[in-house]
Amino acid sequence: MSAILGGTPRPAAGGGAGGGAIAVPPGGDGSGGGESLIGDPARFGLWLFLGTASMLFIGFTSAFILRRASADWQPLAAPRILWLNTAVLFLSSATLERSRRRLVGWDLSGAQLWLALTGLLGVLFVAGQWLAWQALAASGVFLASNPHSSFFYVLTGVHAVHLLGGLVWFVAALRRIRRMGYTPGEDGLRLFATYWHFLAVLWAYLLFLLFVY
Repeated sequence: MSAILGGTPRPAAGGGAGGGAIAVPPGGDGSGGGESLIGDPARFGLWLFLGTASMLFIGFTSAFILRRASADWQPLAAPRILWLNTAVLFLSSATLERSRRRLVGWDLSGAQLWLALTGLLGVLFVAGQWLAWQALAASGVFLASNPHSSFFYVLTGVHAVHLLGGLVWFVAALRRIRRMGYTPGEDGLRLFATYWHFLAVLWAYLLFLLFVY
């Protein structure tokens, strides 16, 4: 992920209103979309990472389907807080979209406010996941209790790790907005939004796999 967050800022084409250069995030991350995927290292790196993460969860899915047919499989009831967590995560995607629109309109205070709310909701989601794990442990359901509980802890845990990575990216993006590090009118949060929305869709998929399928 360092290839996405790091890098040396480059000047915007044409400079600012006073003739000075304004730093933009690596890879352009703008709404112009002139660069190809291969020509944009940050964008290419993100999609490569998302492809790798998708393959990881596809592998988990295959193992889950095969293991579920075993005789020792014991269905696990979903902790109620998971549904609240789902609402929180999808709400964070909505607030992130609001932040993107404000940033494109060069409303930095509005973009910063909605992005901060996105990060807060992300933290609440992780806290909710911890409460779900604690609730299961209090009822005597642990990682090694049965195959279903094992998959639940592993899948939700790996997803939480990815979301924590998203929160690190969130901090970097929020700091960049505060420092006016985006080009006016450019969608500087596009790559971050792609990653964050991927996690929301992935979470919905995991819930379906674990408790509906």
